Amino acid sequence: MAIGKEQISELIGDQIRELVDLKGASIWASQYLNRKVTISNISYLIQYGRINKYGINGNLMIDLNELKSYYDSIAKEKKLKKIFGDDLNWHLSFVEYTEAERTKHVHRLHPYKGKFIPQLVEYFLDSHTDEFKSEIYFHKSDIVLDPFCGSGTTLLQANELGMHAIGIDVSTFNTLITEVKVKNHDLKLIAKEINELTSKLYDFDNMRNNLAFEQNLLSELAKFNSKYFPSPEFKKKINRGEINEERYGKEKGKEFLSVYYSLVEKYQLKIKQDKDDTFLGKWLLEPVREEIDFLSDEIKKISDNDVRNVLAIILSRTVRSCRATTHADLATLKEPVTTTYYCKKHGKICKPIFSVKNWWEFYTKDTLKRLYEFSKLRTDTFQIALTGDARMINIYDEVDKKEKAFAEILLKQKIKGIFTSPPYVGLIDYHEQHAYAYELFGFERRDELEIGPLFKGHNGEAKSSYVKGITEVLRNCKKYLQSDYDVFLVANDKFNLYPKIAGLANMKIVNQFKRPVLNRVEKDRDTAYSETIFHLKERQ
Repeated sequence: MAIGKEQISELIGDQIRELVDLKGASIWASQYLNRKVTISNISYLIQYGRINKYGINGNLMIDLNELKSYYDSIAKEKKLKKIFGDDLNWHLSFVEYTEAERTKHVHRLHPYKGKFIPQLVEYFLDSHTDEFKSEIYFHKSDIVLDPFCGSGTTLLQANELGMHAIGIDVSTFNTLITEVKVKNHDLKLIAKEINELTSKLYDFDNMRNNLAFEQNLLSELAKFNSKYFPSPEFKKKINRGEINEERYGKEKGKEFLSVYYSLVEKYQLKIKQDKDDTFLGKWLLEPVREEIDFLSDEIKKISDNDVRNVLAIILSRTVRSCRATTHADLATLKEPVTTTYYCKKHGKICKPIFSVKNWWEFYTKDTLKRLYEFSKLRTDTFQIALTGDARMINIYDEVDKKEKAFAEILLKQKIKGIFTSPPYVGLIDYHEQHAYAYELFGFERRDELEIGPLFKGHNGEAKSSYVKGITEVLRNCKKYLQSDYDVFLVANDKFNLYPKIAGLANMKIVNQFKRPVLNRVEKDRDTAYSETIFHLKERQ
């Protein structure tokens, strides 16, 4: 599509920014939407933070990919209104927030499927009211409980708002993520340990040949991709139907393999591990596994428990990004990849990961930055993550074991209410999504204690088991709540189970907030989707 001379392709990591000036952006948008879009319209989007602006040689530029994402989200909103009707609370779509805002500070410390965004928690915990939220449910110094705390979103937002919070999760790794997020860390000590460990990794790699191999491979890939997959011309040819992407990509991918294998031979690189009967054995290439084992052993030697936990989360995040898979299959693994391949996501020949070095460096810096950002916002309140089964855990006793001062507050004022997102029926296997971490750290898995996991499906028996499980959680947690409690459950109740759950827990649903989900990070992003926040109180 011709949009004028002021167009620049800028490569940021693996992402390509298609930068154009304001005039080019208005021309492109007019063609994309099939209606007139003026320069003033584009300027408005910049002014109100809907899209970013970039400066190139003193010129104001717009990324067409960001502009397209914005217009696509608006179109999705209109589509959802037609599907779900006008009873959706569009305040709760949070479409006005950028991805950076939805994953602010430590919320993006480690990937986690199925978590809600912090703005949703803020909406119900903070002191504002609007035409949908007519009263204030929580106040500063209240205690909030999340019996399915996952990666700790509720606890973090409670802290920001000056509230105490308790999280419970059956997964040891989930509570580790949460604890690392909410704790007040010695960032100087963590930075010192990171620098020393990274230096040791450099020394370790200097004795091996995987970095030299990867550098040579990247050089050959750059030449090959520049010749056969020039950007952005290649994608334009695909869009115009001049190239059959599948056939062309497969052909060129096969052609490059001779270069790849010659480099493997030159550097005498061992690609596959000897055993592939474990997760890490199957999904990490041999050079990566050697580095991961080295880092893991070094982390175990660190005496400070808090520092060790932070570095463990960084290592886990690194492992996830270094699994031997295609870029497109990172979230849903299919088959291990041990050679270069045509990557449809990036429109060129890509490679699997042969060294953790770059990701380790990136995540160490990113983690420190996010921990520092949250340290400037945190309040002097208690947040505790408990590993256990919320159906039977004694919250008082477990809090007392970890923090006696908080236990005294808990006994005196009790918990004001619950804000949580219970598992959805048959959607996610919560232990399996972090299988690499459980194997890496030797954590005990408690898959059998999950409520509504994917492996149980959503047949009649699974639904009955789910109702029983959520009911038992609510009944157990009620023992620690104030009499005039407020319980908020975020759920996609497509099987209409929550009215029954409320009744069995001797609660009543006093309100429902139906929200559109427009900013998904899992697969099937374009599928129309909504969820309901059920407000429950004690049934008199």
